[in-house]
Amino acid sequence: MKKYQLVALGGTFDLLHSGHLELLRKGFLISSKVIIGLTSDEFAKKKGKVLINNYTQRYKALEEVIKRNFPHIKYEISKLENDFGPAVLEKQVEALVVSEETAFQGNELNLLRRQRNAPDVDVIVVSMILAKDGKRISTSRIRNSEIDLDGNILAVDK
Repeated sequence: MKKYQLVALGGTFDLLHSGHLELLRKGFLISSKVIIGLTSDEFAKKKGKVLINNYTQRYKALEEVIKRNFPHIKYEISKLENDFGPAVLEKQVEALVVSEETAFQGNELNLLRRQRNAPDVDVIVVSMILAKDGKRISTSRIRNSEIDLDGNILAVDK
């Protein structure tokens, strides 16, 4: 039996890698349904992110990964125009699944929910997935051709 009825998680999900899969896995493991906030192109740029894929491409890729790796799971993908999206407004959200990097947002979310007379959410922190070199897997490292999507070190010609 799942611990929660509804949890939320979010991200840009530009180049889907093992860290993203772990975040999704945790959300699906603990909840009957997951709301996935997918950062809009405009919000990503506002946060200083350099995107490889636009929102539509990222949405389709995310949906394909979910269907392939987590069949028969109930989820909803929602466009994020701010840090929290539906997690602030949906009173039924019981937990927020975050990476170590974004764990601080749980406290911010609970402050916003209290202002709206919504109950606090539990904050579930997922450990960062490390590449073979012991550093975290990230989209920027993949984009820079340091590692692949699974954290394998890529040979660099010098």
